[in-house]
Amino acid sequence: MRGPVLLLGGTGEARELAGRLSEAGVEVVSSLAGRLADPLLPAGEVRVGGFGGVPGLTAWLQEHRPAAVVDATHPFAAGMTTNAAAACTGAGTPLLRLQRPGWTAEPGDDWAFVDDLAQAAALVRGTAFLTTGRQGVGAFAGLPGRVLVRCVDPPTEPLPAGATLVLARGPFTVAEELALMREHAVDVVVTKDSGGPMTAAKLVAARELGIPVVLVRRPPLPAGVAVVPTVEEALSWLR
Repeated sequence: MRGPVLLLGGTGEARELAGRLSEAGVEVVSSLAGRLADPLLPAGEVRVGGFGGVPGLTAWLQEHRPAAVVDATHPFAAGMTTNAAAACTGAGTPLLRLQRPGWTAEPGDDWAFVDDLAQAAALVRGTAFLTTGRQGVGAFAGLPGRVLVRCVDPPTEPLPAGATLVLARGPFTVAEELALMREHAVDVVVTKDSGGPMTAAKLVAARELGIPVVLVRRPPLPAGVAVVPTVEEALSWLR
């Protein structure tokens, strides 16, 4: 296809797609939210920071006229996904949502799905292992027990009184997750239904240890947006 392509990124799939497009000679501009202090950068041109909501993104699309927009942001980046759908409609730009499937429970899993972090906090009993990211940690500030919080950058919201903060970037192996959960005597894992193999080791470890998992459901996607689950299908759509 003829570029350029605006790629709303920040995920492993986005970096893979940017690399594949660049290798094929397609001009790609990757946009990152800028929430991480040291993000993993994709191939090609990179812009960091927001567009200024729907009006700002619409103006950018009208000025730069990309052939298409691929929204490959995190499954929980609902604001950006909603803004992209509205802006692309306003600018008449084709839009594709690249989103990996959510996780599927396997025999031995003890999962409970909730709609938000507040509901997740209400289900916590004992020592909790939070892997929900640094945003929204404040929902767990009132937990009375010990809490293990893992994220890439330090949270800006208040941590629970009994919190232990681990700053680390995955992926993590099952052995690493098992060791961490045993070390901190974890009773429940709290995470978001991000999907994909990159962060699934904690679910395998919880299964092996017989630990329940509380998963936050994904936000709904805007109506009418084309969605594909893999980079290969995104490339086919772009062609």
